[in-house]
Amino acid sequence: MSDRFVRNVIEAAMLAAGRPVAVGELLELFVPHDRPELAEIHGVLAALATEYQDRGLELKETASGWRVQIRREYAGEVSRLWSERPQRYSRALLETLALIAYRQPITRAEIEAVRGVAVNPNILRTLLERGWVRVVGHRDVPGHPELLGTTREFLDYFGLRTLDELPPLAELRMMTDIDPQLSLPAEGEALSSAPLPEVPVDVAPDGAAGGETMSEDESAEDEEAQTGPDAAASLVAARAADD
Repeated sequence: MSDRFVRNVIEAAMLAAGRPVAVGELLELFVPHDRPELAEIHGVLAALATEYQDRGLELKETASGWRVQIRREYAGEVSRLWSERPQRYSRALLETLALIAYRQPITRAEIEAVRGVAVNPNILRTLLERGWVRVVGHRDVPGHPELLGTTREFLDYFGLRTLDELPPLAELRMMTDIDPQLSLPAEGEALSSAPLPEVPVDVAPDGAAGGETMSEDESAEDEEAQTGPDAAASLVAARAADD
């Protein structure tokens, strides 16, 4: 089996998958008696990443594996292939997602304390249904409020391998449409001048997602809503891939 054949199979698989593909999955594409070594798979991925550097596509490693995706600078033009209006996310939703990502695990009450306004129930419902947020446990305080954290799907969507790749909070200050509601601190400062209370945390090992009862007449969008992947990608300064 030639190196070119291995490379072409891996490239074709990632183009066809439309999602991140784990290295183990790439190995399973080949019959056992003629399966390449793990080092060869990694070598092919590195070679493809280099080859794509000057193209409209890029090879990106996320939490779930490797993905071929459109470079962000060409997303606007490519998006014209689809006539459907993209899903829109409100400024309030993006602020809530940012707080969960940077301050997790965090409760709904703690989000409201930082933002200074109540969290619309539809915002949390949208984040849970989208698969970006899940319930990871409960605070060990009266009422045992749910603790929220981000998911592997969140990392994949924003092209991140780990939460360590989230940009500094100060970078979000450039987003003037978010600044008015979420007064982001200067470099090196905490998100809020008042730290969240340090209370015991009871974290479930599986972190199965759950949700509260939602009011159907409440809307998670507002008049300053932003378009899905573009707005979300701006939120964490990471490239977003089409679903």
